[in-house]
Amino acid sequence: MAPFSVVPGPVVSGILGASHAAILDIVARTYLAHEQGQSVNPDSYFLRFPDKPDARVIALPSYLGGDVDAIGIKWIASFPGNIARGLPRASAVLLLNDYATGYPLACLEAAGISAARTAASAAIAARALAPGAGPVSAAFVGAGVIARTVLDYLTAHGVALSDVLVHDLDAASAGHLVRHAGQRLGVPGAVGSLEQALARDLVVFATTAATPYVPAGTLLRPGQLLLNISLRDLAPEVLLGCDNVVDDVDHCLKAQTSPHLAEQLTGGREFVTGTLGGVLAGEVVPDPARPTVFSPFGLGILDLAVGHHVLREARRRGATVEIAEFFGETARW
Repeated sequence: MAPFSVVPGPVVSGILGASHAAILDIVARTYLAHEQGQSVNPDSYFLRFPDKPDARVIALPSYLGGDVDAIGIKWIASFPGNIARGLPRASAVLLLNDYATGYPLACLEAAGISAARTAASAAIAARALAPGAGPVSAAFVGAGVIARTVLDYLTAHGVALSDVLVHDLDAASAGHLVRHAGQRLGVPGAVGSLEQALARDLVVFATTAATPYVPAGTLLRPGQLLLNISLRDLAPEVLLGCDNVVDDVDHCLKAQTSPHLAEQLTGGREFVTGTLGGVLAGEVVPDPARPTVFSPFGLGILDLAVGHHVLREARRRGATVEIAEFFGETARW
């Protein structure tokens, strides 16, 4: 029996930092595999706390076939109160299991994996859904780790940005992201208001908002693309004036996301244009005469696929921590 492997955070970070192109390819192929039914991706399970209404821990189990052919589960905590302590909001682990035996194969530090697959998803959507090939003006609403990683992946995926405007309730965080854009990526940036952000060609929402604050009646223009990463920023009425692309319809229309609120408001799902997998397969084509909103709930199969790549690369580098006697019994008799 293979030993149980642990992949520490610095090893994961080193692999992810050198794998942007590979991660983008893996995430795109995973969306297509999911569209073709090569996955099992049940509902995520939310653990919430009465005395900490903004905190949660989510379990995302999944199976992905094809060249991954593995089982996995991500266990990710989001504690916004960590920010005031100088800690990252999110922490996570990913467990991978062998599909042949069901036995656990490895445990990976997964906050970076989660951020990378989220950012790659956003960049793939931006390339697939943004009209034209010229540089676009971009705005980030929320300036945390996810926003920074999305910005990195947008440029890695060849999305040309003329400039970046950042809006965040925390001025220091907004300033950090502006400097990151300029110093690391060569993209000029500035801090601005929410109203200024909503006028940009590409608007990325990466906040911890629990309820919508972008009001009904907000005017968007044809061809504008909103990446609704944090899912609960937009009033449902805003979505009804747009084409709406999601990662998975059943997953995204729950847990009081903006698309879920739109379903409750209208009593149906007719406002959903299709999935990103459908767009990548050429089966869904949004109307360029309307703005488009991409709302990804975040599929466990993406963590599984990226984690599988990280484990394989860590083993190739000899960078895993092997626990030879992790299992108490390795034979029935």
